[in-house]
Amino acid sequence: MVCSAHLLSQSLYQSHRSCPAPSKHLRFQARPAAAASAGVSSSSGTRSQRSPSVRVAASAEQGRKKIEINVFLRITGKRPDGFHDLASLFHVVSLGDTIKFSLSPSKSKDRLSTNVAGVPVDDSNLIIRALDLYRKKTGTDKHFWIHLDKKVPTGAGLGGGSSNAATALWAANQFSGGIASEKDLQEWSGEIGSDIPFFFSRGAAYCTGRGEIVQDIPNLLPENLPMVLIKPPEACATAEVYKRLRLDQTSKADPLALLKEITQNGISQDVCVNDLEPPAFEVLRSLKKLKKRFIASNRGDYSAVFMSGSGSTIVGIGSPDPPAFVYDDDDYKDVFVSEARFLTREENEWYREPMSSNATFSKEDSLSEAAPVVD
Repeated sequence: MVCSAHLLSQSLYQSHRSCPAPSKHLRFQARPAAAASAGVSSSSGTRSQRSPSVRVAASAEQGRKKIEINVFLRITGKRPDGFHDLASLFHVVSLGDTIKFSLSPSKSKDRLSTNVAGVPVDDSNLIIRALDLYRKKTGTDKHFWIHLDKKVPTGAGLGGGSSNAATALWAANQFSGGIASEKDLQEWSGEIGSDIPFFFSRGAAYCTGRGEIVQDIPNLLPENLPMVLIKPPEACATAEVYKRLRLDQTSKADPLALLKEITQNGISQDVCVNDLEPPAFEVLRSLKKLKKRFIASNRGDYSAVFMSGSGSTIVGIGSPDPPAFVYDDDDYKDVFVSEARFLTREENEWYREPMSSNATFSKEDSLSEAAPVVD
């Protein structure tokens, strides 16, 4: 596509590819995705010029779009509008999909592709809805070619769709010269999803209301604290989980007391309350078994084991390695397993992939991340 004589660099962040050792038993083992810097291109003479791309490892995900976990999740009531009030500690973690954005010559339509069958690519996808929202709010007319490289399974309770939407808003704003503030993006995002505003925090936040009321909690948890995420092939339908929720049987723990305890003493099993666990375990009984075995196998490696969101991911805090039964028991041969760490971001930057001791860099990776990205 022909653009102006000089294309401006749009570098969102740099990231690195982490490569956990593969398991011979796990058929679907994820690794944090690499996020390449956005492209820089400058041309002269007769050489044709092409639109710049912004590759965002999502993750929001990662910025990637990165995903998030709920360290605790209290459901405090049901609202007149049919939603539930919640109080939760959300935290971004270093796992997610990769989204690549390129400017499209079209002034009327975005085009979304993905590497996974069954993911909607029309305007029911939150990525497209986020781009439509950005154009509506700003009056810009830029449309995009977007490729979503999914690495996180759907139905995991990790906010993947919300993270994608936040990343799309961020990328659209970068392509438009940053005409909207982060506060604008955060406020607008609540119109299309309750969890999306969280990703415009610094990465750790106490969220209330439907989840759209976001209070940043700086310097809460060490980013070198490892964890492992385990998700069975089956998903928990969020609507079905909430349908089975009984408010009179939820935890009585004060969410502010939970937050204070984590702030002062870190994560322990007692503070990782999730009111959606009992109904999720009714929807997917094998999930309850997975958590019980996870806890029973703990030999001091994990400070807490809990379900994130409405399921079906179980999180173990304290070690990047899954318990041995995940490798040895054929019942778990098809589970999704990934290590992760807590992640935050700086103002006016998207989420960066953390450096880790087991990160490896191939020559191919280095070249692809350093080279201009153009379409």
